[in-house]
Amino acid sequence: MQNGTLLAAVDLGSNSFRLEIGRYDSGHIERVEYLKETVRQGSGLDENKNLSLVAMERGWECLARFAERLHGFKKNQVRAVATQTLRDARNRDDFLRKAQAILGFTIDVVSGHEEARLIYQGVSHLLPQSDERRLVMDIGGRSTEIILGQGYAPIRMESYRLGSVAWSTRYFPRNQFTPALLQTAVIAAKAVLDEALDTFSASEWTVAYGSSGTVGAVADILGANGFPQGVITRDGLNWLADRMLRAVNADELRLEGLKEDRRPVLGGGVSVLLALFDLFEFDVMQRAEGALRQGALYDLIDRETDETDVRERTVRWLSERFSVDKAQAQRVSDVATKLFSQVATADPLNGRYSQKLAWAARLHEIGTHISHTSAHRHGAYILDHVDAPGFSMPELHRMSQLVLGQRGKLRKLEADLGDE
Repeated sequence: MQNGTLLAAVDLGSNSFRLEIGRYDSGHIERVEYLKETVRQGSGLDENKNLSLVAMERGWECLARFAERLHGFKKNQVRAVATQTLRDARNRDDFLRKAQAILGFTIDVVSGHEEARLIYQGVSHLLPQSDERRLVMDIGGRSTEIILGQGYAPIRMESYRLGSVAWSTRYFPRNQFTPALLQTAVIAAKAVLDEALDTFSASEWTVAYGSSGTVGAVADILGANGFPQGVITRDGLNWLADRMLRAVNADELRLEGLKEDRRPVLGGGVSVLLALFDLFEFDVMQRAEGALRQGALYDLIDRETDETDVRERTVRWLSERFSVDKAQAQRVSDVATKLFSQVATADPLNGRYSQKLAWAARLHEIGTHISHTSAHRHGAYILDHVDAPGFSMPELHRMSQLVLGQRGKLRKLEADLGDE
């Protein structure tokens, strides 16, 4: 990648949409512009997990403004990532179809593990190089990611289904704060996060970092009110909880450093943070500057070559994990991509399509590890459900359909692959 190349990441979070534009310079990315809009799309999910039209329109309007800033960017310069709300939304395709047309770029709905990987990538690249073993936590709108890592490498990752928007909606109706409501919210958060204690043993890490929205907002409030800058302490968190209870209602809470867009989701975010402090017995949590969007930017750099593209490493890992005959898989891949080049109509995205076809071909036999009978169905199931670093959920599904299509009629694939 040439120095001076502009790169952009769009993060479609449950609470906020963010646009980060950076300039590549000798392996590093220097910020050029950062935009954030509070869309609060996560609060637009109904009891049937359908996004309301109002919530979708808020998202479309925000993406239209982002699209103006991204005019002139090429496909390989932008990565747009959607997280828990669109993982959950049953009508996400309705939103994505128009959203991608407005934005002008593909929007990747990523799994919880892929979200965690990108978060760690963003955090680690903005921290000083060190051998410390880090525990990184990101409290989002509808999910919370926890990652154990060292250097640039994540060691273990999990995503949990709770966050500031979800917990505020569920446990703090009408933005009211009472001791009973706060206690209930913290206990409920502990019930979800309790298993993390077994996954992330205290003996495995030395420093705890918090990334993105809730941690950043709480650190800003505490720093503006006389507590140490850039960290969250147990004393500071208890002080904030006490001030919230005294205010009774979020609208009545008067604190230096509290932004208006954070007020409606503060109760949920603080209750999850209290649960983490209690479970892991933190005395202090460091604020990390990096987040998912920076991770997406560095992922664009890695995708420049097969040697650094995490998707290529994932395909190799799956091949080994499921005992694929690599020589045969490569022959099938070579034939498939050659045939594609002969029949495909001219399209600037043909390179992208060919690469996905090659990856699917190299994995077309993974189902035989389970059974030779209906191996194509087993292989498709694996790709639809595996945690595959670097791939979005729609990418994995399309690859699964290519594996499924190696036997039987192709008509069954038309609905899923029609847009490709």
